[in-house]
Amino acid sequence: MRQCKSSLLISAFAAAAFAADWPAWRGATGFGVAIDNAAPTHWSRKENVRWRADLPEPTNSTPIVSGDRVFLTQALKQQNRRIVLCFDRATGKKLWEAGVTYRDPDVTHAQNTYAAASPTTDGKLVIAWFGSAGLVAYDRNGRELWRRDLGRQKHVWGYASSPVLHGDSLFLSFGPGDRAFLLALDKNTGKTLWQVGAPKGVGTAGGSWTAADMYGSWSTPIIIHAAGRDELVLTWPRKVFAFDPVTGKVLWTCDGLGDQIYPSPIFVPQGDGGIVIAPSGFGDSIMAIKAGGNGDVTSTHRLWRNPKTRGTIPSGVISGNYLFVVDNNGIAECLELMTGKNVWTSRLRGSGDDNGMWSSLVLNEGKIYAMNKSAEVFLFKPGPQFELLGSNSLSEETNSSLVISNGEIFIRTFNSLWCIGKITH
Repeated sequence: MRQCKSSLLISAFAAAAFAADWPAWRGATGFGVAIDNAAPTHWSRKENVRWRADLPEPTNSTPIVSGDRVFLTQALKQQNRRIVLCFDRATGKKLWEAGVTYRDPDVTHAQNTYAAASPTTDGKLVIAWFGSAGLVAYDRNGRELWRRDLGRQKHVWGYASSPVLHGDSLFLSFGPGDRAFLLALDKNTGKTLWQVGAPKGVGTAGGSWTAADMYGSWSTPIIIHAAGRDELVLTWPRKVFAFDPVTGKVLWTCDGLGDQIYPSPIFVPQGDGGIVIAPSGFGDSIMAIKAGGNGDVTSTHRLWRNPKTRGTIPSGVISGNYLFVVDNNGIAECLELMTGKNVWTSRLRGSGDDNGMWSSLVLNEGKIYAMNKSAEVFLFKPGPQFELLGSNSLSEETNSSLVISNGEIFIRTFNSLWCIGKITH
């Protein structure tokens, strides 16, 4: 990965490798930024709908887009199946499905269905993590290439972290629960390259995580480039870790997070380094850290820490000098990137039955897209004054995040997969 020289560049590899694709959770950049054509700003159930495909039952994962195909993970509860579905991008026709059967009892939260993690792709491989049912790699035509049984994932709230590809390596934050670890594998074979366990005592005072604890990380790690090196950044309870992606060696840590970690970290490059934003979850801290340090950087590289925040599952976005986040109740906030100071707060009031929000924010062409649980999408400007640009509703339930790719929006609801695009007559 070449070094970023400007804060206007989100990630060097994104434009070169994926262009208009959305190949993983949070897109090609890894930080919720769609760097291609402007997406539609107006649609409804009948307007600017390219196609709609039926889905068999509710699942929370977010789709990914690669070339002419759309992939998503899907739970089939009655069949004890967890599968990958592949759709034709142009028409919405289902091209194939492939998956695994897992019959053992598996716990999760009532609102967090099985197959909660998004798949990831490099354009050739499609890799999905199904919790206790394992990690599986397919080719673009649905042929299974390898499968890994990683053992039981057990937590009362299930799992959600998505696999991450970088070069020839695949990274997975396995957990939460009594078995929590960061794993690196060879993407072509599934062979383990290295594994690092979650520190003891992170989840509860004086002990490690257990299945009954209301603690853990559902966050997806990110790959960043700072101080002339790649860093794999992961938010675990109470602490942020940066690892060498090749060896698994800990590069730096920073204290200050809470016990429940839901949003993914985000990053903005600045000169030879950059800033990592590391949020917690329900009513706990969010902090900013200068990347590229060594050892415990809590006192040297932590720029700011807000100890109390709103309950947050969605991941945020950075635009210019500002950080934008939204909480589970649909309250959006703008914070100064360098200080954490609140600039504005505004509730996103929708017309649907549920104004709650699990969907992460997406930035595209000077607009932020925020979707609530009624599949109503709000558009607002990423600036120091709140300016709502409009809203559009599909009037269906969803816990997923929207995807923007090459000027089209893909929305996964409990019932459907929608493709939204500008239609001219």
